[in-house]
Amino acid sequence: MSDDIRVRFAPSPTGPLHVGGLRAALYNYLHAKKNNGTFILRVEDTDQKREVGGSYEYIEESLRWCGLIPDESPSRGGDFGPYKQSQRKNIYKKHIEALVEKGAAYYAFDKAEDLDMHRKNHEKKGKTFIYNAHNRLKLVNSLSLDKNKVEKLLKRVPYVVRYKMPDNKMVVFKDEIRGKIEVSSRELDDKVLFKSDKMPTYHFANVVDDHMMKITHVIRGEEWLPSLPLHVLLYQSFGWEPPVFAHIPLILKPTGKGKLSKRDGEKFGHPVFPLEWRSGDEKHLGFKEFGILPEALINYMALLGWSKEDTKEIYSLPELMGLFEITSVGKSGAKFDFEKLLWINAQHIQRMSSEEIIKRLSSLNTGKKFNITKEAIDLIKPRVERLADIDIDFGYLFEPQKIDPSLEKKILNDDSKVFLKDYSSMLEKRFEGAPQLKEDLGQCSKIGFGKSMGAMRLCLVGKLAGPDLFELMIFLGKKEVLKRIRSVIA
Repeated sequence: MSDDIRVRFAPSPTGPLHVGGLRAALYNYLHAKKNNGTFILRVEDTDQKREVGGSYEYIEESLRWCGLIPDESPSRGGDFGPYKQSQRKNIYKKHIEALVEKGAAYYAFDKAEDLDMHRKNHEKKGKTFIYNAHNRLKLVNSLSLDKNKVEKLLKRVPYVVRYKMPDNKMVVFKDEIRGKIEVSSRELDDKVLFKSDKMPTYHFANVVDDHMMKITHVIRGEEWLPSLPLHVLLYQSFGWEPPVFAHIPLILKPTGKGKLSKRDGEKFGHPVFPLEWRSGDEKHLGFKEFGILPEALINYMALLGWSKEDTKEIYSLPELMGLFEITSVGKSGAKFDFEKLLWINAQHIQRMSSEEIIKRLSSLNTGKKFNITKEAIDLIKPRVERLADIDIDFGYLFEPQKIDPSLEKKILNDDSKVFLKDYSSMLEKRFEGAPQLKEDLGQCSKIGFGKSMGAMRLCLVGKLAGPDLFELMIFLGKKEVLKRIRSVIA
């Protein structure tokens, strides 16, 4: 493809960026960069009653942290702005008037309570009320009223503009992921395009904006698939060529049933937002604060639903940009597996230098308790799953830890304490390299090498975990090792 590829990520500023939105942004970004195209951030803020302060800034900062920098956006500008829908009212007004003039849309003056009454009457008869060709002439609109009456109502009564859905037309379109789709217009209602507050609905604004901004590919969540027939008809009514559509599957709960939500993150104990989100009394940790690298998050999100021929699982963003194909995204929802994300995060951590890890730790600003050195990172790097809480998870590197009571009772008996006394006496005389420390432990052990190792690990770590025991002893140093052993013996 050519340099003319243009895609957009168009969130509503009604709260923080969810992982589902992040993946949509990522797929748009990858498709654009694979084809030397343009990635646009557009803010769909027409529903201003639901707008949450700080949301746009949060979304922009989240994309920046993940490395998904827009080429055009409200902050960066561009040749096709404004990039906030609330600043494009005159554009929508002009286009809705043109649509009414063509006869493809009409003014509707129905009161909400009257429409509610129609719905209830239909329900009593076991039917579903649909505002369309079947009943629009029985309702209060510019199709059922004479021209003079319409002109008077337009001046004094609130109104909406509805799309005039064709009576019996097969709407045929193609989706890059779903294939060919056919829908009868008889199943569709006359959707509101322009609200009584003179703001466009999502359906109208996104079609107008995508055309005006020369969007070539619309990549978005499958929740918008039912709206696609209307969008295709709107393009046809304007005489515009529609973009290529691709509706990506949902991200499912860890159980595999239902869409992943904010509450699921709280329930299963993992984030669902890229960065920490605060709004009033509401506070949610993000992946960043949880110690997940942006490289790892992007790596994992790309694999959620994307099928590839190889079995490779660890990718950099540039690698993904070269390999990604939107047509290789599957139709089925992808289950969010936090354990898999942690594993991918650990792989990225192991590929980083210890100096870079320390730099990332300092940027977390989570109130670290200890000065974490390169030597400490070198020792534990193969065991680190996430950067947050290193001083908690690996606190034994910095100070003695409480011993697990069940292990203390099981392992630290009289025989093991005799071993610890003998070994500490030997360490007083000779505390050399790891191989010598290992050899000396073997010489002192009369309870078996494994049990001796366990007793020493409890002294130094407080549990049966941690890095190589003898490398840990070298890191802690003679004075600290003897101090911890004697504390246990005492």
